[in-house]
Order: sequence, then C-alpha cells, then structure tokens
Amino acid sequence: MLVSKKKKVFSNHHSLICASTKIVGDLHFSGDFYLEGTVQGNIYAEEGKPAKLVIAETGLVEGDIKVAYVLVNGCVRGSIYASKHIELAAKAVIEGTIHYNSIEMVKGSQLIGQMIFSGPAAQTTEQVKDSGTAELEPVTI
Repeated sequence: MLVSKKKKVFSNHHSLICASTKIVGDLHFSGDFYLEGTVQGNIYAEEGKPAKLVIAETGLVEGDIKVAYVLVNGCVRGSIYASKHIELAAKAVIEGTIHYNSIEMVKGSQLIGQMIFSGPAAQTTEQVKDSGTAELEPVTI
C-alpha cells in the first residue's frame, strides 16, 4: 500500500458548536472549528498545529481570536489575530481590530474598528523605524 507523504493543510479533526450552545470561558483547539453558537471568551489555536476557525452567520464571539486561518460570516466583538489569512464573508460584523497577513473582504462585510497589516513587509518597516537609519514617509496613490 502506498502512503502519501504530502503534508495536509488542515487536520481531519473537526469541532462544531451548534447555534443553541453558549460557551463562557476561553477555548483552545486544533483542526477545523465551526462555530454557530456563542463564545464569551477568547479563542486560541494550539501552537504548532494546523487550525482553522469558521464563524457561521449565527456565530458570535465576545473576546479575542488568535488563529492562523479565520473565516467570519457572523459577529466578533474583540480583536482578531490571523497570522496566515482572514476572510470576511457578506454577513460578517467585526467590532474591534483585525491583525492580518492576508485578507479577503466580500461586499456587505462590516468592520467597526481598525485593520493592521502584520505580514513580513510590516515587520521590515518596524525594523527600519527602530534602527533610526531611515524615516519612512506615507505614500498617497
């Protein structure tokens, strides 16, 4: 039997919190996490393990999210730290700050807050400012 050595992006571990469920407290997970209910607390992906969070239209998070891949179609009241990619679907409502490396926003999604790019170019800019060797000016296009 041949065994594929191809690395999977996401694991086969799936979790679901249905619309009638409310969790109070922090949540830690790995794999794919699908949220239709409410979480009053922070959501964290386990370090070094693949993780993806999907917040459905009925989903609500009141707290911070620190997950590599995030897809939002519900409501988030707090900061989102998406180290790889975040997608805001048509019914997404974010009240807080989004820290992102890559982002997609569909028409109809709402952000009441800020977007902060935290990819490699942002780190390079911070290093230059910290070194005092160059002053970067904003560019208007």
